[in-house]
Formats: sequence, C-alpha cells, structure tokens
Amino acid sequence: MKLSAFGQKFTADAGITSLMDDLGNAMASGDDLIMMGGGNPGHIPEIQQRVREILVQLSQSDADMRRLVGVYDPPQGEKQFISALAELLRREYGWDLTSENIALTNGSQAAFFMLFNMFGGDYGNGVHKHILLPLAPEYIGYADAGIDADLFHAVQPDISFTDAHEFKYRIDFDAVEVTGETGAICVSRPTNPTGNVITDDELAQLETLARRQNIPLIVDGAYGTPFPSLLFTDAKPTWNEQIILCLSLSKLGLPAARTGIVIAAAPTIKALASINAIMNLATGSFGAMLAEPLVRSGEILTLSRDLVCPFYKAKMQRAVAVFSGAMADAPCHWYIHKPEGAMFLWLWFPDLPITSLELYQRLKLRGVLVVSGHYFFPGLPEDGWNHRDECLRVTYSQDDERVAEGLRIIAEEVKAVWVEAETAD
Repeated sequence: MKLSAFGQKFTADAGITSLMDDLGNAMASGDDLIMMGGGNPGHIPEIQQRVREILVQLSQSDADMRRLVGVYDPPQGEKQFISALAELLRREYGWDLTSENIALTNGSQAAFFMLFNMFGGDYGNGVHKHILLPLAPEYIGYADAGIDADLFHAVQPDISFTDAHEFKYRIDFDAVEVTGETGAICVSRPTNPTGNVITDDELAQLETLARRQNIPLIVDGAYGTPFPSLLFTDAKPTWNEQIILCLSLSKLGLPAARTGIVIAAAPTIKALASINAIMNLATGSFGAMLAEPLVRSGEILTLSRDLVCPFYKAKMQRAVAVFSGAMADAPCHWYIHKPEGAMFLWLWFPDLPITSLELYQRLKLRGVLVVSGHYFFPGLPEDGWNHRDECLRVTYSQDDERVAEGLRIIAEEVKAVWVEAETAD
C-alpha cells in the first residue's frame, strides 16, 4: 500500500496512538492491569444518576428521540445546547457573546486538529507559521496534530521547588518569543500532564502577547473553568474575542459522548463550522442533548464545583500521601509537580539511570500502565535536556485501592532501578 505524505504522517508511530492502543488493548484483554495511563475520568455516582435521569426523559419524548438520533445537526453543532450555553455564560460571567461565538466538535481532539491547522502551517508564498506552546511539558495529543511538520515551538519552563518533594513549572516569559511567524499561542489550564495552573496574571500576559501580533490565544480548558472545574487553586473564568476557549464534557463524566466546545470570535466559529462540515458533515447530538438541561439550569456549574472538584481533590490528596509514604526510604531524589488541577500526578526522578520510556516498559511488565514523560514535550529538541526522560504521568482517577497499589509498585520499581545502577557501578 502506497500512502501520501498525509497518510504516512498520520499512520506513523505517535504518543497519543501508543497511549490509546495501550488503553484499548488492556481493556479488551481482560488482564488485571492497573490503569494509570490515560485520562479516563472516574465514575461519580451522583453524576451518573443525573445523566441516567436525563436519558430517561429523552427516551420518553418522540420529539427528543428524533433530535437525538434521527436528524443531522448543523455543522456548528446542536442549536438548543449552544443557545443555552451562550445564555449561561452571559448570565454568570458577563461575557459578551451569542450563539455565533460557540461551536461544537466531535471531541476536543478534533477541535485542536482543526484549530492548529487553521492557524499554523503553510500560509502560501513561502510563509510558514507555528503554534507557540509557552509552557512545556504539554498535552500528548497536540504533538502529532499538525498536517505540516515542525508545527509547534515550545518554551522550556522555569522550575521552582515549592516543598521538600514538590516543584512547579512556571512560564519563562523572558524566553517566550511571539513573532510574525507565530500563528497562535496555546496553553492548557490546568495543564495536562502536570496539573499546573497558570495564574490569572500569566494568562493576561499571554493574552497581551497575542494581541500585539493579532493572533489568537487558545486556552485548553478540558479540565478547567468554568466546567468541569478540576481545579485545586483559584483561577478566574476568562474569555474575550482574543481568546479561543476550548471546553469538553468528557471530564464531567461523558468521555464516550465525544463533545468538544469551542468559544471564539464569530469569524473563527464560522471557519470552524465550515471545516466541520467537510470533515464530519455534522457533530453528534448525544453529548449536547444530555448536557443541555444541566446548562440551561446552571446545574453544570454547581455539579462541577460541589461534586466533581471535591471528588478529584480528595483522590489527589490520597494519591500524594500514598506515593510519598512509599518513597520515604528511596535512595534517590524524587519530586511531584504541585498538583493544582486535572487528574494526574507528574513524577520527576532527577538523574534517573534509565529513560522514562524504559521505566514505563518495566512497569507495564508488572501490570501497571502509566505514560512516559518524554511524549509531552512537543516543540522542544529531543536532546539537550535530560529532564524530559526523567518524568512519568500517572492518573489517579480510578479506584483508590488500585491507584494506591500502582503507586507502590512504581515506587518499588524506581528504587530497584537505583539499586541496580549502584550495583553495576
């Protein structure tokens, strides 16, 4: 089989492909694996019950069932959901927007594929623009989303130590360069994989840089504000027409519904809808119709604040305590990135004797699936900074006992690696 350049690029090995293959194969195999690799949300009983109630209501209405499965939505997405969301955001935050500022996509991954290639890549006449990632590490799913090569430029972060075994990445604004070759700036908030939350001031500084070059600031809020609010620190919901805010229903508890939400200036939404029509004809209605009652009533905000956020914060605290205890006698330096949001622990082992990919493979043999940190640095050189091969991303969203068991195995394996290295010396 002969493939085009497009075909070759998107069938090559990629971090996100490896991650999803691992998850899918592990689930299908029936093996008793501890799943700490992907970002699959935990199951919150109150959320599931509320979704079940809405499903029952939809199933009892002929008109709703027809909307749910029997008609195409427009390329911009399900109109009643979009209208309800625009009203909620105006009412709660005073954002100056209408339905023309919102589009739906078949999941956030589809949204970023479209947005990155709208603003980055070949502009013709020899002009090639990049997407600037001002804070690496960043989301694994960005890395291979560009049709053109070298789509991303990333900035190595400042590292500050916030406790004996805790550190935090910060944007090195002195190193951030926004030029005429920058098509857009993108940052996730909270950041996947680290749980880092850039401050309101840092976000404002990035917006200023974007405004000076008249380019968008894309904010990936899949875990953030205003929903699902997996935030353990203060962060103000922010949007204006300089910002493209991307939200999702996945981490609220609806990952299989594949519903991404893009909030942007009307011309951006119109362009996105056009691409949506070509790629998908229409977006799916399922997630939008499930969430519409929650949006219309404002319940989506209270559920996020009062159920979703406390659920993950408690899981994070338990995970940190277990891993810290398991590493208490470790013969090495180790750190956890300050967990400010999302559903991950980002573990750093300075001077790790093997690569994080090798550590991932050893853990997989012991029945623990994590993600090697080296995948999360798109736009940075692959050599010259050992840090990228010293980190792991670990998900704590699943059953607490299984997570604790997995964290203890990680600690055992890390300590074994150091003992083996010292013995070899």
